[in-house]
Amino acid sequence: MKRKKIKSGFGLIIVGSEILDGRIQDKHFENTRRLLKERNHPLRYVMVLADEPGLILAQLRWAMARPEPFFCCGGIGSTPDDYTRQCAAEAAGLPLEHHPEGVRLLEKRLGTNLNEARLNLVLFPKGVPLVPNPVNQIPGFSFGDGHFLPGFPSMAEPMTAWVLDTYYESGQVTIHRAFVVPAREADLTPLMEEFVHNHPSLSFSSLPRYVPGGTEVKLGISGTPEDVEKGSGHLLEMLRARGFEWRAERES
Repeated sequence: MKRKKIKSGFGLIIVGSEILDGRIQDKHFENTRRLLKERNHPLRYVMVLADEPGLILAQLRWAMARPEPFFCCGGIGSTPDDYTRQCAAEAAGLPLEHHPEGVRLLEKRLGTNLNEARLNLVLFPKGVPLVPNPVNQIPGFSFGDGHFLPGFPSMAEPMTAWVLDTYYESGQVTIHRAFVVPAREADLTPLMEEFVHNHPSLSFSSLPRYVPGGTEVKLGISGTPEDVEKGSGHLLEMLRARGFEWRAERES
């Protein structure tokens, strides 16, 4: 299987009212962010959704229309508050069916304990490939570049790693540089606008903060080592030319 090159990063959708009302603490965000970072991929968006079919459907349609692959964790169980599989099927324009390979996996695991409710654990959009679950062998599924995983972080984490290593090439190595300028953010706006215009390949951030005696702004840039090296030199030249002092913060 030829793995895809990814330029745009990945998205993450987490489904679960219990996260929003504080009954449990989310772990999907940190797990997914770490797995992506290990493979040099950025995380472009994260959303946490309540167990509401209309809301889930709308956001899945939005995610499927975007260029980034995405992971969706939660809502593929067989209880009445699990809506993700139905919404994924509707968003994809596919009927639901008991996945043949998924049924075989359940038969092997459960034997005579397999019943209709448990069969619904593999009720997926028709024809989709499975995502193997090394924890309890009950799979998730993919549709295009959308990957639907259980709401249990202990399962979703290794399944996310499998998807990344099976379908996608690692991204380009990126580095980060940060410079702190004793100034007000508004004073730096023309400089920042010029810099961003001249370096579209770099990710740029500006974080103002209050300090004793005034304000300072942390300017951050990230990208490939070559682009960051070039951009850092240009940024410092611009700061010097305009009379701003600066100090470098530790590179990560």
